[in-house]
Amino acid sequence: MTDMDFHRPATLTEALEYKARNPGAVPIAGGTDIMVELNFDVHRPAALLDLNPVTELAEWGNDGDRIRIGACVPYSRVINELGTRLPGLAIAARTVGSPQIRNRGTLGGNLGAASPAGDGHPPLVASGAHIELSSVRGVRRIPAPEFFTGVKRNVLEPDELITAILVPAARGPQQFAKIGTRNAMVIAVCAFALSLDPESRGVGTGIGSAAPTPRRATSAETFLSEALDWEKRSDIDETVSRRFGRLTAEAASPIDDVRGSAAYRRHALSVMARRTLGWAWKEYQCA
Repeated sequence: MTDMDFHRPATLTEALEYKARNPGAVPIAGGTDIMVELNFDVHRPAALLDLNPVTELAEWGNDGDRIRIGACVPYSRVINELGTRLPGLAIAARTVGSPQIRNRGTLGGNLGAASPAGDGHPPLVASGAHIELSSVRGVRRIPAPEFFTGVKRNVLEPDELITAILVPAARGPQQFAKIGTRNAMVIAVCAFALSLDPESRGVGTGIGSAAPTPRRATSAETFLSEALDWEKRSDIDETVSRRFGRLTAEAASPIDDVRGSAAYRRHALSVMARRTLGWAWKEYQCA
């Protein structure tokens, strides 16, 4: 077994400087992914970069009309402190693991792993979030759909750290649903997030675990934004709901695996799209 360096910076500047000198260092905060890999000897990096002492990464605040969530803010705080302002993300966070995992796991870690099945990804895509990446060279902000480049791959450069997630505050109803053998402590067979913005009459969608990367269903968004009766808030016609579900399913490119077939995933996405639309629209009608 080879030796592994362990560095615990006190500030973000120190963390970025260390990462620049040691690009192979793996950041660790909640440790819900990396510790499993270490314990089972799946992956043993040359160095671990412990970000827990870096207070800047464990805070959230306003950034214009967006909410800036530090990469090390755990899911439990997203639920308890941001549930009313980011309801879609909070609903997804409630489905992540057990209470212990939600107390330790972070959005930053979820993004760093870049799994297509990450529960936090669809609501970030649906709400138009940006991912903030930092290095000693500077800061850049990447739209959530562009952050992912493939299965467990992202645009992070070797010297960069995920420092924050910038999410527009909800201006209307948001929903999230996923299919699995149970509601929590399970990898999603597929997932779907929906965001409605009555002010701009806009629709946002996020598909998870049904393509190599999380993605939007852009045709479904365009169709629904034009089909909804935003002014009178009339009930949604069944043909509109079904077409929205069909267009959502067509946007996916799922595979057959041990958790479900591609056909099942497409069907489930269609059902989830219709159901989340019904829940969100009912909330809008009652507002």
